[in-house]
Amino acid sequence: MNITTNQIRTMFLSFFKKKDHKIIPSSSLIPNNDPSLLFTNAGMNQFKEIFLGNNKPKFSKVVTIQKCLRTGGKYNDLDNIGYSDNHHTFFEMLGNFSFGDYFKKEAISYAWELLTSIQWFNLNKNRLWVTVYYKDQETYQIWINIIGLNPERVIYVGNKKNSNSLSDNFWSMGENGPCGPSTEIFYDPTENFLQHSGEYFKNNQDTQIEIWNIVFMEYNRTLDGELIPLPNKSVDTGMGLERISRILQNKKSNYEIDIFDQLIKSIFQFNKNIYSNKKKSIYIIADHIRSSAFLIAENIFPSNEGRGYVLRRIIRRALRHAHTSGMNKLFFFKLIPTLIEVMGEESNLIKNNIKKVQEVLKQEEIQFNYTIHRGIKLLEDQIKKLKGNILHGKIIFKLYDTFGFPVDLTADFCKEQNLQIDSIGFMKEMNKQKKQTKIANQFAKQYDPVLTIKNHSIFKGYNTYETTSIIKQIFINGKTTNQLNCGESGIIILDNTPFYPESGGQIGDIGEINNKQNIFKVENTKKYGIGIIHFGKILSGKLSVNQEIQAKINIKYRKNIQNNHSATHLLHSALRNIFGNNTIQKGSLITNLSLRFDFSCNEKITNEKIHKIEYIVNEYIIQNSIINTTIDTFNNAQKTGAIALFNEKYNDIVRIVSINDYSIELCGGTHTNQTGSIGFFKIINEKSIGSGIKRIEAVTGNKAILFIHNKETKLNHIMNILNTNEDNISKKIHVLTNTIHKLKNNIDIFIKRELIEITKQLLKKVIHINNINLLIENINISNSNLLRNVIDIIQKKLHSAIIIITTIIEKKIYFIIKISKNLTNDIQANYIAKKIINNIGGKGGGKSHLSEGGGGTKVELLSITLNNIQSWIKKKFELL
Repeated sequence: MNITTNQIRTMFLSFFKKKDHKIIPSSSLIPNNDPSLLFTNAGMNQFKEIFLGNNKPKFSKVVTIQKCLRTGGKYNDLDNIGYSDNHHTFFEMLGNFSFGDYFKKEAISYAWELLTSIQWFNLNKNRLWVTVYYKDQETYQIWINIIGLNPERVIYVGNKKNSNSLSDNFWSMGENGPCGPSTEIFYDPTENFLQHSGEYFKNNQDTQIEIWNIVFMEYNRTLDGELIPLPNKSVDTGMGLERISRILQNKKSNYEIDIFDQLIKSIFQFNKNIYSNKKKSIYIIADHIRSSAFLIAENIFPSNEGRGYVLRRIIRRALRHAHTSGMNKLFFFKLIPTLIEVMGEESNLIKNNIKKVQEVLKQEEIQFNYTIHRGIKLLEDQIKKLKGNILHGKIIFKLYDTFGFPVDLTADFCKEQNLQIDSIGFMKEMNKQKKQTKIANQFAKQYDPVLTIKNHSIFKGYNTYETTSIIKQIFINGKTTNQLNCGESGIIILDNTPFYPESGGQIGDIGEINNKQNIFKVENTKKYGIGIIHFGKILSGKLSVNQEIQAKINIKYRKNIQNNHSATHLLHSALRNIFGNNTIQKGSLITNLSLRFDFSCNEKITNEKIHKIEYIVNEYIIQNSIINTTIDTFNNAQKTGAIALFNEKYNDIVRIVSINDYSIELCGGTHTNQTGSIGFFKIINEKSIGSGIKRIEAVTGNKAILFIHNKETKLNHIMNILNTNEDNISKKIHVLTNTIHKLKNNIDIFIKRELIEITKQLLKKVIHINNINLLIENINISNSNLLRNVIDIIQKKLHSAIIIITTIIEKKIYFIIKISKNLTNDIQANYIAKKIINNIGGKGGGKSHLSEGGGGTKVELLSITLNNIQSWIKKKFELL
């Protein structure tokens, strides 16, 4: 059967609409007032209170196509994705429901008719198997006596061991709630299906595709396992859209159906170097982009708990598989337009929130790349050294603790390699960590994991910009060496250094390490375990281990960073002043050019509030307050009210940065001595980056002044164009806007008159063939978008019509084809579109009743092409 997934959706709804079912839209992926569920995992979730008898249904028979997510709890398909052809995290559940109306006989009859009738899905009956709950004799008899199935094709399924009513054919939404016996329909995709017996089905059920689960809701299971009869017997059915699409499209996997086919092509388009043997990973990426996008569109954002944790895990799993498949560029967020296209109207929520969805995915991909690239490299190295098939708990802990690599990704990676993980050993290391004093190496996860640091680096950059130091270690490409020569890039570790290592949101210092004419340009500085590593390149001469050198930072670069860091503390204080002390920092980035601050806030930040924030921060700056730093115990610091940041790990001894009485924070970063050095503070952008999380970007000093100057320059340019001054610019723009609006209305009136005249002339050229109206014409219009308006007007005047309208604009041909739906069994618009494109060039497409395209440049062939199509249609319908 040549049918699209979108058409299958439509057919399913149409079938049950004919059976007097009310079509109900999908509910949210986030269950409404149901604490027992993390996500909507079945079509019946939104009707739970009806099944329980707590709510009265508005309709006794309904049909839905429910968006579902199964990543945890009773229904956790996450680990099966990529390894199974049938499972998805996000999927669409086709379902029909009866609330005290019809029951077993009708539900089974409806399912069989839809699946096997030639008017509908037309499946081969000999490929279908049925299972029933072993105590449900009524259902068994319906299949045998009413539907007429051979008894061998109806299989009894009992309870699982040591359980009561816990069976594959006794369905429940969760550990408690509405439940009842079910009957399931399976499809046999094998070639020799006619030879299979009931015994074969029982022994080879994994080769069969479960299509439809029909649940007869009779009970409510209490928390202690008691089954209480429900007030009304009801029906709840579920059929996976992706599975039935696979069958109807004659594919070997759900991931080969039209929806996934386009997503996978898009993945390959963005990643030309994908390894050919990574089919499972490609499937995982294609699956996970759907669940990620729909969750973000419903305002779930990556985090370390609850639904946000599940989302983050899904995204990271996709990115991990992208990495191991040879994809090294940012691409995940770029799949969203393709997803919107293939999902059609079902993706409207994503389409309406596309910027938010793409931004969240992009940021998560950037952040996780720091972890995933390094963590996987170390994991692969450890696996190569492995003796046996168990990864030791110490290795798993090191990946997690030192390099920030999630345990679930380690487990997932090992599963692919048929390895087991030492979970007990990992927990022992976790418990040991809590009892021991750890070296602060929380930032090491971002860097090359193969470095072995032997020497502790002392940071002296709080009080000096230059030190006399000794080179303790040198690395080139992760390997230790004794010397760096001119032109070589590498890493240098010193016994003491003025270079601040990137941490706490503050970027690392740059500068020089030199010994007379031997110069090493430091391009970045980072923390690595007990060491501070200086990345850079030898500009002249050479440097060696144990050599005495001068280490000097770029002072201007550092001072700009310090100003921005101190301004960040002032900004934090101002935000707490305005929005309350519950305002929590969620992240920051402090560079020499600007500062970025993320914080919790559920209020809308208006321009008035932005101005108030700027006013408070600049008031702090004008006071030129001294910025004090002290060292104390963590407990004492907390007693003083010092703010500890949400994602930092603190030692017993901490550094406290105080600015008068309005800012006291625990901070290891560098700061200016007095607030006046900051000069001027200006917010340049404010936006929401998550549910209840805002981001402010700002500049200080000369950068802030430059920002104001650029604004003034743009304003002056606009005033010159409008020939007005600053006092009158708003009035002038208002007048221009009204004028444009009036002109647009006049143009619309003119266009409507033009369209009416065009359609009048076109209607005179309609040809009649066996009660069918045929119109094929090229018209002269100014805008290709007007073709749709023309064709819509004409179709309203005609019934049973085939309409093909073309136009030529700037030597390019545009066309639109519309066919009455009662004719699409005999002729299809998309087929005609292909004929046109094949002759004149360009591109286009569409559906059987509506297709359009453009860009063709073979103008000289247009007339011949249209005449040939007209002759072909005439012959086709004259013979009917």
